[in-house]
Amino acid sequence: MIGLAVTGCSMVGAAADTRTAREAVELLRQVPDLLAEAGSSRARTAVELASGGTRITIRGEGGFDYRRRAGELAVTLPSGTGGGGAGRPPVTELFLPGELYMKNRGEGVPPDKWVRLDVSSIHDGNLVTGGATDPITAAELLRGVQQADDLGEVEVEGEILRRFHGITDIAAAAEAAGSRESREQLAAAVDGFTDTAVRFDAYLDDDGLLRQVRHHFSFAPTSPQPDGLPVQVISTTVLYDFGTPVVIEMPPAEHIYTGAVASPGG
Repeated sequence: MIGLAVTGCSMVGAAADTRTAREAVELLRQVPDLLAEAGSSRARTAVELASGGTRITIRGEGGFDYRRRAGELAVTLPSGTGGGGAGRPPVTELFLPGELYMKNRGEGVPPDKWVRLDVSSIHDGNLVTGGATDPITAAELLRGVQQADDLGEVEVEGEILRRFHGITDIAAAAEAAGSRESREQLAAAVDGFTDTAVRFDAYLDDDGLLRQVRHHFSFAPTSPQPDGLPVQVISTTVLYDFGTPVVIEMPPAEHIYTGAVASPGG
């Protein structure tokens, strides 16, 4: 978990005083467009799932091109989560508009093959099922911010950022989405969650660029849980090294697996 410490320093290009709630909401809703202007970045992700007294964390690392709305993550799964564990290679995930390609994931899939998924067909819109909330979708969720508070400046890994805490709504984000694919993906997620209201903490730099966002999800499990409670998920996305070139190599058609495969995250 990244350590945070409150500081008294002012931010360049931003008012030292905290913004009003309305100003904070308007600023956060612009986050996806500012990322597109920035072009690309490196990314780290972490998805913590708590269900039935069990807690696991799935981590990813890679790069994203926000103009092309594409990216790649190497996702490390804990032991016993299908495709993870000691000695297993990370799951490679390619994110394209409306599509997810996964390699080294799914029982019965040959090791040299990829699985292609339509993200709008996944019960949660692939917000967490694939083991990562991709940065593009994490940012798109902020288009649905309903309320937000500017909590002032904090230090994150030696950098001074501005922290915002609030609630976004998946359905509202779907209506305001910046592309057809994002709209369909978020619309698919509406029915997968027990509550479309999602608590978040977002950290922006001097230029308003998203540097970190943490979403708190609650969604209905695909199979009955011992305690009968929803699955609680904390998804954290960290962005850094803006402007780093991102190269996405699509798998050839003959490497796409078309047989049966276990659902991601299962």
